[in-house]
Amino acid sequence: MNNDATYTPLRPGTRRSLDMRQVRYNVTEWGDPAAPTFVYLHGWADTGETFQFVVDALQGDWHVVAPDWRGFGRSVVECSSYWFPDYLADLHALLDVYSPAEPARLVGHSMGANVVGLYAGAMPERVRAFVNVEGFGLADSDPAAAPQRYRQWLEQAQAGPAFLTYPDMGALAKRIAKRNPLLTATRADFVARAWARVRDDGRVELRADPQHKLPNPVLYRRAEAQACWRAMTADVLLVSGETSGFSPDQDGTEAVEIAGAGHMLHFDAPDALAATVEAFLSKYL
Repeated sequence: MNNDATYTPLRPGTRRSLDMRQVRYNVTEWGDPAAPTFVYLHGWADTGETFQFVVDALQGDWHVVAPDWRGFGRSVVECSSYWFPDYLADLHALLDVYSPAEPARLVGHSMGANVVGLYAGAMPERVRAFVNVEGFGLADSDPAAAPQRYRQWLEQAQAGPAFLTYPDMGALAKRIAKRNPLLTATRADFVARAWARVRDDGRVELRADPQHKLPNPVLYRRAEAQACWRAMTADVLLVSGETSGFSPDQDGTEAVEIAGAGHMLHFDAPDALAATVEAFLSKYL
């Protein structure tokens, strides 16, 4: 793969740093701040910047805001572990900046959508419309698994987690392309450069805190997530990829399946995802 051949955005984004809750948050923004705003919340180990392909496919004028979650991308925080409710509090602080006077339009992918699902139930007055992209919750946990989960967390925390490193950006781009075969080579290179940095020794490492790899010692309690879903007042669109294996189970909620796409819809089908998001959110201008 030619490292010089990378994707050229049609609508280049700008980066903004925000100090929120002891985190130096990196936020990528596209469009005129005076245009209608929606906020995109990325999934685990991703960054807000890789929403670029979807932004380039939008037909209307939008102000798109995409933060890097704490400890991912260019958002810097020093901590030994991550507590899921912190993501909700970070989103709450972010909306105070970008949508202080009216309920927000939110798009979440995977982990980001799970954050929004909890937040929109806890703070229903802050969310007007929510596009949930492949973030339909996890399988319920068996309380009997708690001792082994705590043991797993203790052992891995002591050993110290680590992400793989790569000899150069081209090697990482090839790995990304292998895992996401619908990405072109130039787009895989763009994603690699959004996800990673070059160390002083020349090797490439992900812009992600390895502590994220630790298993959550607290088991997932699906009933609590469902209670938050029931408390939501926002209008919701569920979006899934045809080949992802995810199955929306929120009865009565509008749902769209995008043909040929897997879990990473913003990589696999950015044009279709852009059209789907835009058609839904345009109803809430």
